[in-house]
This record gives sequence, C-alpha cells and structure tokens, in this order.
Amino acid sequence: MDMPTRPLSMSTIARLDGARKHYDSVVALDGLDLDIHRGEVLALLGANGAGKTTAISLLLGLAAPTQGEAQLFGQSPQAIAARQRIGVMLQTASLPDNNTVQELLELTRSYYATPRDFDECVRLAGLQDLLKRRYSKLSGGQQRRVQFALAICGNPELIFLDEPTTGLDIESRETLWTAIRNLVAQGTAVLLTTHYLEEAQALADRVVVVRNGREIAQGSVDDIRALVSDQRIRCRSLVSREQLAAWPGVHEASVVDGRVELVVEDAASVLRWLLSIDPTLSELEVTRAGLADAFLALTRDTQETH
Repeated sequence: MDMPTRPLSMSTIARLDGARKHYDSVVALDGLDLDIHRGEVLALLGANGAGKTTAISLLLGLAAPTQGEAQLFGQSPQAIAARQRIGVMLQTASLPDNNTVQELLELTRSYYATPRDFDECVRLAGLQDLLKRRYSKLSGGQQRRVQFALAICGNPELIFLDEPTTGLDIESRETLWTAIRNLVAQGTAVLLTTHYLEEAQALADRVVVVRNGREIAQGSVDDIRALVSDQRIRCRSLVSREQLAAWPGVHEASVVDGRVELVVEDAASVLRWLLSIDPTLSELEVTRAGLADAFLALTRDTQETH
C-alpha cells in the first residue's frame, strides 16, 4: 500500500519521504523524513552507521529507496535536469592527479551552462596561491579546498558537503565557513554532515539527528540543546577524577593539571557537593549544554532505551 506523502513546502527543494533502505538483512534507513529548504544549512548528524551516507546516496540518485520516496527539485534524483542544479563534495574524490588546480576548475566549469565566475570560485575556496600547482602535489587540506571549489563552480542551488573540513587547518576551516555563509545568504541550500559538532553549531540553521536510520531529534541548534538538561562545569580543584566520575549525576569527568571539566545533569547539586569537599575551588564556570553535549546525551539516552 502506498504511504501518503507529506505536504510540500514552497521552499523545499529536496526531500526524503518515509525513506527505507535495506541491504539484504541490514536496515540502513528506517522511514526517514527529511526536507531541505532554500537558503538554509541543514546539518545531518549521527554516529557512524546511523544512516547519513545512505540518506545522501538516495538524494543524489546513487541508490533507490526500498520504500518511500526521494525527490530533488520535485524530480527523481536521477534526472539530469535535477543533477545539474546541485554541487557535491563527498569524503573521497578521484580527480586527475596531473592537472593543475586552474585546469580542474576550468574543466569543471565547462560542464555547466551558467557556471559561477572563475575568480569567485577561487576567492571563496581560498585558492589564490594554488592555481598553478598540480593536484597531486597538494596537501590533503589543500585538496579539500579544491574539491569545495569544484562543488560550487556550477553555481548550484543545493550543495552536499560531506565532512567538508576534514584535514583543514583552523584558518582554512574559517575560510570555508565564511564561504558557506556567503552562499547561503545568496539563497543556496546546504546539506552538511560533519563530525565536528562545533562546525554544525556555527553553521546550521536546522539540525536533524539520526540513529539506526531514524530521526531522533530535529530543530534549530537551540532547540536541540534545549532537549537535554546537561550542563558543563569548569573549575580548578584538588578533587580527583575518580571521585568526580563516581558522583551521581556526573556523566563525564576529566582533570588536567588541576583543571576540572564535568558534564552533569544538575550543576547546583554537584557544586554543593564539590564545594563541601573542596572549599578552595576556584575559577568556576557553569555553562549550558552545547550542541556536542546535547548530541552525546541524545544518543546516550537512545542507546540506553534500546
């Protein structure tokens, strides 16, 4: 029996509707709904094996759902007209080693009717000093910047970025973050997967957390953070890590050179106990859960209930 489809928003340009994907007895996706809107960064987060790669494969037309539907600009993801409107930067890429960066950019731009301006591609990816270099002679981080430039050079309406800043130094990562923000401000949509949760926190307008092929949380970064009560305590203390880790309500504990860092459920109760055994405690800081804390708490809770 066909499943009823969900209403389609005018701003939705790609979607999965009740998508299931089986590989023999393995269930990679288990009824996932996913909408991507114009002018937003959607971060798809999950541990390895959660279903992120399968979801991307369905949206790119590299695989077909066992059940449910995948759409790209209202068409099949395998339609050439739909594919011409996207850019893709996957975790691995096979590019001609002996071509220079300039040659790769010019070749890729030639595939599109209205490509992005060459100089703009170079500027956004920070490739000004690499154009004459052969691709094989670049570092891993430099190659990732080239791959990003190739993903955007067709002037796409939707860009798939799969772990885009892996191997990049801090400066290069900031360059790509700025480029992504500029593209989104122009109306481009971005589907981002990343293991750097601070990256998702910095860039994402919306977050979807998946586990075992199913959505377990969705919303803005603040929405996701609000789903968990965890707080983080930082201070300088003489209490050992073993004592801290054993205290009820402490999820994580670390001590480095007297600097304590705790992830806790109830900061007030833990602090009362901590001050009672170490009145010399100093440099105290208490913050609410960040996206990384929330992600770990959500997946931890899910593990405990399965």
